[in-house]
Amino acid sequence: MEVYINKISAYLPNEAIDNEYIEKILGQVSSRPSRAKRIVLKSNKIKTRYYAIDPQTRKTTHTNAQMTANAIKKLDKVNLNGLDLLVCGTTIPDQMMPNHALMVHGELKIKPLEVVSTAGICLSGVTALKYAYTSIKAKEADNAVCTGSENSSASMRSENFKQEITLRVDALEKNQEIAFEKDFLRWMLSDGAGAMHLSNTKNKDSLSLKIKSIFSRSYANELDTCMYSGCEKQEDGSIKGWREYTQNELSNKSIFSVKQDVKLLNDNIIKYTVTKPLIEMLEKKIFNPDEIDWFLPHYSSGYFRDKVYAGMKEASCDISQDKWFTNLAYKGNTGSASIYLMIEELFNSNSFNKGDNILCYIPESGRFSTAFILLEAV
Repeated sequence: MEVYINKISAYLPNEAIDNEYIEKILGQVSSRPSRAKRIVLKSNKIKTRYYAIDPQTRKTTHTNAQMTANAIKKLDKVNLNGLDLLVCGTTIPDQMMPNHALMVHGELKIKPLEVVSTAGICLSGVTALKYAYTSIKAKEADNAVCTGSENSSASMRSENFKQEITLRVDALEKNQEIAFEKDFLRWMLSDGAGAMHLSNTKNKDSLSLKIKSIFSRSYANELDTCMYSGCEKQEDGSIKGWREYTQNELSNKSIFSVKQDVKLLNDNIIKYTVTKPLIEMLEKKIFNPDEIDWFLPHYSSGYFRDKVYAGMKEASCDISQDKWFTNLAYKGNTGSASIYLMIEELFNSNSFNKGDNILCYIPESGRFSTAFILLEAV
């Protein structure tokens, strides 16, 4: 049983925001602009991004579920009431429960069907794709929609850090800044949603993408937590979850902000999300690097581009950069939605040709895991 991606759509909220206006929309945390912003933006090479925030009122314009539903509704000529399965992945849903996919189903108001939500960070969009793929492969469903979406801006607004700054002023000797591991990500993440329609039959009059392989690996057994929210990382590397804090501590320490151990990231991201898995994939002969026509890497920052390439070559997987495609610079880092937005842009602009082999790379630094998707245009 073959499985095909027949339709792909993307939804980006509001208008593109350039770097000059980011802090005006997210809000300034303290009495002066962030000193980290300029450094981070220079490194990540993101020029524009999208926020589900009204630039005038700074109020939320879309929930995560609404953006996801909007992406699904944009799937051209797909009968949503004919679906067998809906699978949605996201990093931070709008609420802890019910799950994200159920809220999306509620927004769509389509018929009763199997609905599944996948948890994670960037890989949640891939695991949603794999659940849909394996369900069709196993003949549990004839067709399905899977999604990846993020509404990161809701948790990056300055109001979420005001209490922490107020309480830390004396300790910081009047130097009003939030810790770099929190400030860093305010200039890295943005909002968006993508959706794919999968079927056991391919398009009759246009190209489809046949799913040849979805390979994923976790290295959480070897490394500490790197990107996290709803907890604090302790000196011994362990995690103290939000339920262990008082109500005041949750606010005073901005426990629910997204944080990144930048040193751990830089020291390990290439080895564990590029080199090690590629060596394993090539040993298993999952693909031949010489036969890849497109490489779609979801790196979080332009800073990592050449490092990813070096890690690939170390694994004897030299796919020249003239075969690479990323829209990070003008669509931002949308986490689990990023790979959907990259594939969507190429698929709907008719950039793929029959017979093209496409390799997608999706790393996740939460506790170092990674995935590669191998597609063929048919």
